[in-house]
Amino acid sequence: MQTQLEGWRARADQALTAALPDTTLAPQNLHKAMHHAVLLGGKRMRPLLVYAAAYAIASDEFDTESCDAAAAAVELVHAYSLVHDDLPCMDDDALRRGQPTVHVAFDEATAVLTGDALQTLAFETLAKAAWPATTTVETLRILATASGANGMCGGQALDMDATGQRIGLDALKRLHALKTGALIHAAVELGAVVAGATSEQREALSRYSTALGLAFQIQDDILDVEGDASTLGKTAGKDAAQDKSTFVSVLGLQASKDQLQLLLAEMEKALAPFGTNALPLRALADLAVRRRH
Repeated sequence: MQTQLEGWRARADQALTAALPDTTLAPQNLHKAMHHAVLLGGKRMRPLLVYAAAYAIASDEFDTESCDAAAAAVELVHAYSLVHDDLPCMDDDALRRGQPTVHVAFDEATAVLTGDALQTLAFETLAKAAWPATTTVETLRILATASGANGMCGGQALDMDATGQRIGLDALKRLHALKTGALIHAAVELGAVVAGATSEQREALSRYSTALGLAFQIQDDILDVEGDASTLGKTAGKDAAQDKSTFVSVLGLQASKDQLQLLLAEMEKALAPFGTNALPLRALADLAVRRRH
């Protein structure tokens, strides 16, 4: 299983490298910043979910190459969101993936443009994919919805509004269903659509990805308390320093860990109809809740 995931991760990196502009061409500084934001590490969780969801649907008929554009596009949106999230006007972070954030390595204006360029490149990548027109339109819709005011951007706005305030569990879940969960959900949905999933299969995978998005954020909150910068590759203790509500601050540390186990059970139930075809999705769920960075 690990070999399969590593193979998909390598494919995603190749697709991302191919999509990014040549750093020898003008504007060189912007192009270098885009490479810095995308290619300096990362778990590639979202691209892996694209491949794994398609595999769950297609299995023996799975065409890895058909997923490359979707895998690259969802990671480009994720990378853009991190660049903007790290800006001084947002979370003001100096470290990402063990490297200086884009506004530190380059400058603030370049970081804004880098995020903008990565976002538009994501949709260009989908539009150029060799799919039927109906598939292209649907993938564009999925990623746009997950990225905008009803998805990731809306979640970031809620997060900023909640800084310094105490919010309840329901509000916290909604915030992270948008900020973190929407793009994870989109990654799974993109793989399902590219592989030709039925409405029933998409609904089951939706239940899986909803639980996964929540689990991913809870583990992030736990690591912010228990981790350190050298392991995380980003600043530890940031949430407490910025007085943000987290699952740990709302539920407590042990209750947050207990919630992860409940979410793993929910994911397993959602994946049951796919049998062994869902082994990669199960492995990614396990990785999400047991990771140390």
